Amino acid sequence: MAITVDFQNASDSDDVPDLQALQRWSETALQSRNYIDAELCIRIVDSMESATLNHTYRHKEGATNILSFPSDLPEHIDLPLLGDLVICADVVNREAREQKKSTNSHWAHIVIHGTLHLIGYDHINDTDAEEMEALEIELLQQLGIDNPYH
Repeated sequence: MAITVDFQNASDSDDVPDLQALQRWSETALQSRNYIDAELCIRIVDSMESATLNHTYRHKEGATNILSFPSDLPEHIDLPLLGDLVICADVVNREAREQKKSTNSHWAHIVIHGTLHLIGYDHINDTDAEEMEALEIELLQQLGIDNPYH
């Protein structure tokens, strides 16, 4: 299996998963859809960078837990680049505390959620949201993590 995760930590947070955990969570999502050759970048950022990107690309104010930027390569370029995930450590860690979830479990959920976005899943309408959430629950259960939506 040649799934490569390029890791960038631009956050000051001490509570950030290591590359092996990020790789395992991404691979779990990708293997579920038979990806055997893929590359993505996971960048961990602070609230300011997340808020700037959220404003620039989604026209929304404030930091958000994750932003997914799928690769937009022309069809004739055959590279396994999936895209980039930008995760705000401050927001993910705060959400874990507020939702009374383990930090590790919430990080796993966020990485799987973002990776699924990179391969085409979305939650814009109810049907798509239900499909994506069911897959997230299944993948997290494979990792021994409880349903994040309860």
